[in-house]
Amino acid sequence: MTTHRTRTVAAGLVATLALAACSATGSGGGGGEDADVLRVVTHDSFTLSEGLLTAFEERTGYTVEQITPGDGGALVNQLVLTRDNPLGDVVYGIDNSFAARAAEEGVLQPYRSPDAVRTAMEDSLTAVDFGDVCVNVDHEWFREQGIPEPQTLEDLTDPTYADLLVVTNPATSSPGLAFLLATVGAFGEDGWEQYWRDLRANGVRVVEGWSDAYYVDFSGSEGAGPRPLVLSYSSSPAAEVPADGSEPRTGALLETCFRQTEYAGVLAGAENVEGAQEFVDFLLSPEVQADIPGSMFMYPVLDGVGLPQEWADHAPVSPAPHEVEPQAITDNRDRWIETWTEIVVG
Repeated sequence: MTTHRTRTVAAGLVATLALAACSATGSGGGGGEDADVLRVVTHDSFTLSEGLLTAFEERTGYTVEQITPGDGGALVNQLVLTRDNPLGDVVYGIDNSFAARAAEEGVLQPYRSPDAVRTAMEDSLTAVDFGDVCVNVDHEWFREQGIPEPQTLEDLTDPTYADLLVVTNPATSSPGLAFLLATVGAFGEDGWEQYWRDLRANGVRVVEGWSDAYYVDFSGSEGAGPRPLVLSYSSSPAAEVPADGSEPRTGALLETCFRQTEYAGVLAGAENVEGAQEFVDFLLSPEVQADIPGSMFMYPVLDGVGLPQEWADHAPVSPAPHEVEPQAITDNRDRWIETWTEIVVG
């Protein structure tokens, strides 16, 4: 089975990690004295199949040095802290939960790949991949119990599904934050707080990270957990396809999703601007886009890219994910998390 990527929000480690990253890059000034070096700053889930980065280096003549200071949230925080002495030349892994903040804080300079699809911040960020965070369901558990599966966010508050759902904390988990945003998008400022009160009253379990939710509490993956509903990704069922190619026991509830889009951009103050632009373009090359599902378990952003058969069969995207404008996320994210904590954790 393919191992999923995991994300945690580690804002408290920002200062320490920023110092460590600066130490790892010498002066921390981007390209350093060697113009042939390209410093690529990414979140800690960035990976490509063997040979792709080597091919890029051989084609361009650059030596890629990768800096991985943390998850997507910590990544943006560190870029802000070090904007006067940038960690590198190019960044990958800023998602739509933090994109507006990155643009507002001046950590990026204008560049948009000519191959890019339209983005909310099209002058400084290029969309590379996306994923739908959704509630996953254990089909087998519901069949055995003779209970109809839920379909919507509203269904999850029905007493029929009491004590069946496990989610992750938005203060410590990127999927958890995405699910909180899904509820804000679905119910608005006037309704999302009451929704979480209802969900808490219906016995939702909250854990700190995705791995604990999926592999410990969920019944549908390794089969050991007591809860048949878990917060994960719409691509997760593709990782549950048995070796014989038969149907996985899990599926995604596509009416519960929030779409995460990940971007790349050229850092303000980059010393190797040309190399940074080439790297952004490289992430939209057919080879990298085709590699993204298998290497980073996200969907390629460009249309027409072939997917692995398991994805084509068992990893559909949501036709209508819940949405929140990036600027609204930047303006309200901390307040929403604080209010959620008061309601759900107490």
